[in-house]
Amino acid sequence: MFICYSKLTTHDLKPGGSEIFLSEENKLEYIDLMVQWRLDRGVSEQRESLIKGFYEVVEQKYVSMFDAQEIELVIAGTAEIDLKDWRSNTEYRSGYHNGHRVIKWFWQLLDQFENEQRLRLLQFVTGTSSVPYEGFTALRGSSGQRKFCIEKWGAVNDFPRAHTCFNRLDLPPYKSFNQLRSKVSVAIEFANTGFGME
Repeated sequence: MFICYSKLTTHDLKPGGSEIFLSEENKLEYIDLMVQWRLDRGVSEQRESLIKGFYEVVEQKYVSMFDAQEIELVIAGTAEIDLKDWRSNTEYRSGYHNGHRVIKWFWQLLDQFENEQRLRLLQFVTGTSSVPYEGFTALRGSSGQRKFCIEKWGAVNDFPRAHTCFNRLDLPPYKSFNQLRSKVSVAIEFANTGFGME
C-alpha cells in the first residue's frame, strides 16, 4: 500500500501479494520486492528505451563481456589521471600527512600504476572512475564538494576500505611498500568483482 495523490492505493508486489501476511519468514522477500518496485516505478518505459537505444549502438553480445565498472570506463572514456592534481587535492587524517612514509608509498604506488589501475582505485574510493572536468578540486561526495581523503585506520594486516559517499580511503599503517602494494591491489581488484573482503 502507498499514498498516491492523497488516495490509499494497493499494488501487488507479486501475484496474490495482497493476500499474504507479512512475517519474519517472508520479510526479506517483501523488502526485495518493495525496493525493486520503488526503483522501477515510473521509469521502466524510459529505462527500456535507453537500453534499446544502447543496444542499437553496441551489440548485446559485446556488452556481456564487461563488468559494470568496465562498461562505465567504455562509456565515460579513460581520461588520463593527473597525479599531481590528485595529490594536491587530497586531505589526510588521523596522523597521516604528505610526508608520512605510508603516504609516500601510496603515491609511489599510484605513480607505478597503469592509468586503468588508477581509475579502478578512484572507482573503489569514490564510486566513479570519472574525474570532474575541473579536476580533483571539484570532486563531489554525497553532500556536495568533497576532496579525496586518506585516513589512517586499522591494523597492518587489514585491507584498505573505502567510504564512497565521503571519497575517503581508510588506509592501514603498513610496514612496507610491498605490503601496501599487495593490499591495495587486492582491494581494488576484489571491489571490482563485486566480492567483499573480511
